[in-house]
Amino acid sequence: MSVTVRIPTQLRTLTGGAGEVHLDGATVGDVLNALDSAHAGMSERLFDADGGIRRFVNVFLADEDVRFLQGLDTPVVDGQTISVVPAVAGG
Repeated sequence: MSVTVRIPTQLRTLTGGAGEVHLDGATVGDVLNALDSAHAGMSERLFDADGGIRRFVNVFLADEDVRFLQGLDTPVVDGQTISVVPAVAGG
């Protein structure tokens, strides 16, 4: 399945400046692993030591937080968009 992944500004140095990349995968996890394969260093920014999504990284599939779906096992279909969004905190 070809999926568009939106890359936040903070991670675009790893994608050569690209704000979107197109990758294949059957699940959100497959797509994010393909993202790391295509753009080395991405997994260190996205995944914690246990292989889950880092606490301060939000991943959305079609505007739904994957943490409230099936996490990294959430299936994707051709043409969907995954957005990687760093958490923002303020004081």
